[in-house]
Amino acid sequence: MELHPETGRAETPDERADRNLTELFGELRVALPGVQVLFAFLLVVPFNSGFDDVTAFQRHLYLVTLLLAAGASAWLIAPVVQHRISFRRQDKEFLVVAANRQAIVGLTLLAMAMIGAIVLVTDYIFGAATTIVAGAFVTVSFGVLWYAVPIRRRMKVDSGD
Repeated sequence: MELHPETGRAETPDERADRNLTELFGELRVALPGVQVLFAFLLVVPFNSGFDDVTAFQRHLYLVTLLLAAGASAWLIAPVVQHRISFRRQDKEFLVVAANRQAIVGLTLLAMAMIGAIVLVTDYIFGAATTIVAGAFVTVSFGVLWYAVPIRRRMKVDSGD
């Protein structure tokens, strides 16, 4: 069996698709509990007695953050649902490509929801100055760790350096 030019592995296209899908589902198992906990937290926030004291900005930010968490849940769970619906239809390569895109969108929405939650909590507790610093720190952290570092590495590998 020849080595695949991109992966360097001796595997058939079907074996590669199986491995890729298994790896992706393993990664989703890491992300999903986080989005589920955040979403659950956000669902109960309005029922707390202090929610009546939030500003209009905080109320709107809460709604946006709640919707981002719901969107992250939908996008991160979508590959599992699609896998179930397309089960035994011999369309795994399409599923791997689509699920990869859905996971990236879902993780982006999750990052945005987490940033929104940090901004909401810090604005409620500390005020504008701390909120700006905390929000900027978390945004830069996600941007660098989740996107800049892997994209830079991918570009370096793709260019052959």
